Amino acid sequence: MTHLVNDPKKFAADVLAGFVRAHADRVMAVHGGAVRTTETPQGEVALVLGGGSGHYPAFAGWIGEGMAHGAVCGNIFASPSASQAASVARAADAGGGVLFGFGNYAGDVLQFSRAVEMLAKEGIEARILTVTDDIASSDTHAERRGIAGDLPVFKIAGAAAAQGWSLDDVERVTRHANDRTFTIGVAMSGCTLPGADAPLFSVAEGSLAIGLGIHGEPGLSEVPLGTAQEVADDMVDRLLAAFPADRGDRVAVLVNGLGATTYEEQFVVFARVAERLEAEGFTLVDPEVGEHVTSLDMAGLSVTATLLDDEMEPLWRAPVDTPAFRRGAFGSTTAAPPRRAALPQQVVAERTSGSGASQAAAGVALGRLDEVVDVLKEHEAELGALDSVAGDGDHGQGMVLGVVGAAERGHEAASAGVGLGTLLTEVGEAWAESAGGTSGALWGAALVAAGERLGDTEAPTPGDIAEAVASAVGAMREMGKAEPGDKTMMDAAIPFAEALAERVTAGNDLAVAWAEAVRVASDAADGTAAMQAKKGRAKTHGDHSVGHADPGAISFVLVAKTVVPKEA
Repeated sequence: MTHLVNDPKKFAADVLAGFVRAHADRVMAVHGGAVRTTETPQGEVALVLGGGSGHYPAFAGWIGEGMAHGAVCGNIFASPSASQAASVARAADAGGGVLFGFGNYAGDVLQFSRAVEMLAKEGIEARILTVTDDIASSDTHAERRGIAGDLPVFKIAGAAAAQGWSLDDVERVTRHANDRTFTIGVAMSGCTLPGADAPLFSVAEGSLAIGLGIHGEPGLSEVPLGTAQEVADDMVDRLLAAFPADRGDRVAVLVNGLGATTYEEQFVVFARVAERLEAEGFTLVDPEVGEHVTSLDMAGLSVTATLLDDEMEPLWRAPVDTPAFRRGAFGSTTAAPPRRAALPQQVVAERTSGSGASQAAAGVALGRLDEVVDVLKEHEAELGALDSVAGDGDHGQGMVLGVVGAAERGHEAASAGVGLGTLLTEVGEAWAESAGGTSGALWGAALVAAGERLGDTEAPTPGDIAEAVASAVGAMREMGKAEPGDKTMMDAAIPFAEALAERVTAGNDLAVAWAEAVRVASDAADGTAAMQAKKGRAKTHGDHSVGHADPGAISFVLVAKTVVPKEA
């Protein structure tokens, strides 16, 4: 359990503030995360890592010479927003392009991909690299989750960047390193989110969970807990079975503690791992033992193997100097110079006033948004518990963070006299920024799309509202690539939009049409309990989610039911 907490919802921000102060000679805070305090050589590729907080040293602990130029830090176990990723990238960019590195999770892919688009409009070339090393999560390498393999993959990427490789070559060798990296994790107990009074999952006494995630996702199976040697043998057997035929004979090995497993236990396991791999003909190259990619207070560990070749080995062994990971010494005894250029500033768009009718509509919408804040706070624990069945348990927290941030921005915008379209656009941007994660990205895109459809000049008609809802759901569908039957928010959102459009077109009063659309969406959300998840983090756990409704679909219905026109 995490004991020393102020406000649980500000825990990630408090952690980052303390980290920056503790390492003020190495890192400095920027909007969305942190970057190096030192000057990066002009033309060098900037490696920007990121993801949810709760995994220290990943990712901010790896900022420094020979590794990352910056790190984007989301809320606990939630991906950062696109604007945060773009902000850190701007501050890290030295003219050689940006390589974003992160684990393969739906929210991270959505948010960082959007950041790439934002940066392209500013003339900054950025690319994304997802780590996919968790062999328990899929038989297909490209579909696997990213866990402790982050360390060797990003170490190799950082070394290539430091040696002046081009963006094309840094990306190429990093992808190759990822393709040759394999991890298996085990746990004896789950982790507890800050402020929570119970772990996200539990492991039976005397048992070992195999294939856990690093966001509190439960393991894929449980076996009896054996001795350290038996556990190590099981993990090595699984790794050997996953290796390709051309595995070579040199390997970088990481035994990684997940937060509550002692270094002594890790060393005992490593001794057996090394013995087994050497018996298989491998030479271990600069192995690492310790906490590198953690999961708050989870008791467990993982074993990672990166199969090296003549190109990757020198990069793995190259010097690195970060707050949490150091190795070797750089050839020059002269420290990198401090930053000379000022950090890029956040650009704030100028607001314009809407028509009187549109301002009135904005006021009504803002009142409904305030009601949504109360409803989501009331259901936060319920949504989190539902999400923890096969996910990371943060859906309730993410929805509350998103809607609170949206409401705060909405009141600020309304005081400036904006119309309905601008209000929804700003609310959407704030929701995505405050929540991060998949839900933050989707709700943000939906509200922005609705705002663009409605504009600021007229009071919306029922037909306008139905079309705005269709645009909102279409934006969600396009961004998330989910379809009905995938067990996501879209299983409720798409039927809602279709039912609303059908009834408005038939001439029903908006309040009646909306209430009927809510009923259709509610039935659809309840129906997701019988489905097996095909998207998002729950996908990895297959049957775990059967029998439980999708939390995203349930929260969509809660929002839709709350904003139903008062006449209904």
